[in-house]
Amino acid sequence: MVCEKDPLVQKITDLYDQISTLDSLKPSKDVNMLFTQLVLTCMPPTHIDVTKLCKKVQQMRSKLIRLCGEAEGLLETHFSTILASYDNPLHHLNIFPYYTNYLKLSQLEFNILTKHCSNVPNKVAFVGSGPLPLTSIVLASFHLKTTSFHNYDIDPSAKSKALRLVSSDPDLSRRMFFHTTDIMDVTNGLKEYDVVFLAALVGMDKDEKVRVVEHLAKYMNPGAVLMLRSAHGARGFLYPVVDPCDLRGFQVLSIFHPNDEVINSVIIARKFPMPKHCSAEHPVGPLKLPNKCFDIDMLNPLLNHVNLMEELDIEDQLS
Repeated sequence: MVCEKDPLVQKITDLYDQISTLDSLKPSKDVNMLFTQLVLTCMPPTHIDVTKLCKKVQQMRSKLIRLCGEAEGLLETHFSTILASYDNPLHHLNIFPYYTNYLKLSQLEFNILTKHCSNVPNKVAFVGSGPLPLTSIVLASFHLKTTSFHNYDIDPSAKSKALRLVSSDPDLSRRMFFHTTDIMDVTNGLKEYDVVFLAALVGMDKDEKVRVVEHLAKYMNPGAVLMLRSAHGARGFLYPVVDPCDLRGFQVLSIFHPNDEVINSVIIARKFPMPKHCSAEHPVGPLKLPNKCFDIDMLNPLLNHVNLMEELDIEDQLS
């Protein structure tokens, strides 16, 4: 059990105390400084397992993740507004301070996807795209150049801001679509997508995340791919951690833990085939493969933090 006396937890708690007293989380000198310190504190490999924190630290972590989510949304809104002032917004994406991170994360996700999918996806859904849908933009621009991207967000302003970024581009304006819809209200429409990306901040705690995953498992097409963003080690103070054992109805294929400035881990899973006697309205109970619930620390980054990423390939584990 990890408690507040742990030096790393003490440092993170101190930063949380400072962040939680800010008048606003909109980009500013103080906000940028504190969140930069927080990210740098949480990035290095660590012994901490955020699922084994004492109750007090766990409560602080939950509040901190929500503050990080709010600040991230405000940061994206700020830069989306600036980008929209250009005649060709997509030519100036590098003004966003974390654009390089998105390039690396999108390359990583594309590599993972191509390893496990033999065909280029025709239609992709991105759930929780926000006002600055960089993952969709980067994947559509550089990797999946014939794929259509359907971006979902519950915030109407996110849709309008994102639309302004791609409307002047003759290619992406034809392949990028935006929906102001709660994904929990999308049912049979999910069957249209070959791949569904689930943003890290969709489902801010375990119960919310599980509900979303169960909904996707109910309505996604059998054989379709789900890509989720998670976090590992102290990075779990910044983003929710996805437990592979909670991906019921999916076969987990691989888990990747980057060790560089790319914060999010990536999980790729495939929707199980639906048994003949079942339907989306009357699904079977939780589906699991043997040995599916494993100790993810078997590839602890402390063992090999020189590499760009650590990969746990479940298919190899089961073979």
